[in-house]
Amino acid sequence: MRHSWFRALLRRRLAVVVLLLLQIWMLVYIFNSESYISSMLRTVFHIVSGFLVLYIISKKDKGANKVAWIFLILLFPLFGGLLYLLYNFQSSTRKFETRILQIEEKNRKLYELPGVASEVVRRTIPEHMPQIQYLQFAGFPVYDNTQVEYFSPGEEFFPVLLSELEKAERYIFLEYFTIQEGVMWDSILGVLKEKVSQGVEVRVLYDDIGCFLTLPKNYAAQLAEYGIQCCVFNPFRPMLSAIQNNRDHRKITIIDGKVGFTGGINLADEYINTYAKHGYWKDAAVKVKGKAAWSLTLMFLEMWELCCGKQQNAKQFFPENEKISGKEPEGFVQPYADSPMDDENVGEHVYLQILNNAKDYVYICTPYLIVDDSMVSALCLAAKSGVDVRIITPHIWDKTFIHMTTRSYYRELIHGGVKIYEYSKGFIHSKTFVSDDHTATVGTTNLDFRSLYLHFECGIWMYGSEAVSQIKDDFLDTLEQCQQILPDECKGNLVTRLFQDFLRVFAPLM
Repeated sequence: MRHSWFRALLRRRLAVVVLLLLQIWMLVYIFNSESYISSMLRTVFHIVSGFLVLYIISKKDKGANKVAWIFLILLFPLFGGLLYLLYNFQSSTRKFETRILQIEEKNRKLYELPGVASEVVRRTIPEHMPQIQYLQFAGFPVYDNTQVEYFSPGEEFFPVLLSELEKAERYIFLEYFTIQEGVMWDSILGVLKEKVSQGVEVRVLYDDIGCFLTLPKNYAAQLAEYGIQCCVFNPFRPMLSAIQNNRDHRKITIIDGKVGFTGGINLADEYINTYAKHGYWKDAAVKVKGKAAWSLTLMFLEMWELCCGKQQNAKQFFPENEKISGKEPEGFVQPYADSPMDDENVGEHVYLQILNNAKDYVYICTPYLIVDDSMVSALCLAAKSGVDVRIITPHIWDKTFIHMTTRSYYRELIHGGVKIYEYSKGFIHSKTFVSDDHTATVGTTNLDFRSLYLHFECGIWMYGSEAVSQIKDDFLDTLEQCQQILPDECKGNLVTRLFQDFLRVFAPLM
């Protein structure tokens, strides 16, 4: 059965590629034809491209993004200008943005249902109020009475996830970028089927591009046969469209609004190392139990409403208050989400605030390191100010050009005092920041342009939780399996450096 749907999957993917190539061929033919109409079109697009360059210069946007588009348009005035128009002036994208903003505004006050800890935070850790107030401005309150537990690698996370799913009484919500049949997903699906039979409401939301090669086209219908509600985020269509660029990169599990998980771990076998895709896969996740789990619940429900088009009465899913058993939780927790459809780069600003507030150290794990000048400046400024800034990236990569672009940043960062390490054992997919023994964040946001500006992402900012020390200890243990990159190792020859610099120009478009 699996072989049959895999063949159907390949046929569908092949059809998509053929349709896209046909559209590109038609554009090439039209612009290169010797007809009068083609000649007029070329003239018009040269003029339009000139105006587009002026528009891009005056637009409020990241400098690196502007440079990439201007370079592309000047280098290929016909296709570069047309591509920019396709990516930035589509009614479907505007409607998508409007719907998201309406849903978020409707639920804004519901984030406060468990009771927020703003005043307690103001009294106890005033030095962190800029970070906390910014996230509250973005719509995400800070909570107390929440336990945070850190897991790394994925095989430590997986049994805990299964155990919590088995405890569900009212509902289970799953939102993931990638789901793939295998040991991990099949085990989870078995629990979900059992819970459905017990009357538990189960919803699954996955990204169509993230599952492009891992699930059959009709998988939502297959899950419906088991009684599992399923929606697909932004179904991929073989059209040149900007909206296809915005993907749901979040990884969220919610159980009854009381327990939530997020982090870098998708539901596929490489994440728990039952399948060696790029050597040993190192990843990270956190479990939140208590008030802050409600924030993740609302994030899921907002995305569900966006995808399914059905109004959601989110308040009906609010859990009854309950005392957290065991040790009284300490510290504060602030879950946050990031959307490419507004002017707030929430994930980037969380990272920048941690760097700007650091006094002793900032330890960072990221699978990709493709950032703009503001992040490079913040990293180097912290290091030059005496903060011990260390970054771990993979030594075994999953995308060649992306890894080459990542390495192009090494010279500048090392020169600025940042210490760079590569994880020798395999591929590190964790997205973690930890600083000064009291502050950390774990989530889905990579240090690259796609995660920071184009994808829907989420994370957990925490202060004073036991998980902070767990994240630090894990980073230091991981360092023992890394090789430090020294200045001489990242010089390269002239050809390599020129090619890396060329890739950096187009980094915002990768």
